[in-house]
Amino acid sequence: MDSKAKGIMLLGEAVVDLQDTDPKSVAYNIAADKTAKVFAVLIHSPTASLAGGTDFDIGSGANADTWKQTVDLSSMTSTDDYMYITASNVKYTIEPNSAAFGIKPITGATADAQATMCVFGKEE
Repeated sequence: MDSKAKGIMLLGEAVVDLQDTDPKSVAYNIAADKTAKVFAVLIHSPTASLAGGTDFDIGSGANADTWKQTVDLSSMTSTDDYMYITASNVKYTIEPNSAAFGIKPITGATADAQATMCVFGKEE
């Protein structure tokens, strides 16, 4: 059995673009023969202030809007800041096989900023 199916663990990690005009960035590609239950996302080590970044969508699909919407990262103004975003007490849909899970700035950071995004969950 694949270790990602045995418990909640790191599924994927990537540096993502978070400025206001940036397109969706992908942090985790779900395998063609798997589905995923995402439990949490960690955003850390921004390259610049995320001030102004009051609305990010996280998930799959063209708009990354399947997991969590309207995530405010604007308080991350230092390069050693991080935010741990969880799926507690909310119903979510299983992410389908071959989906690209990531983040899309709706109202992104004013500065040209990137950060590392880690996706935690379980694959089946």
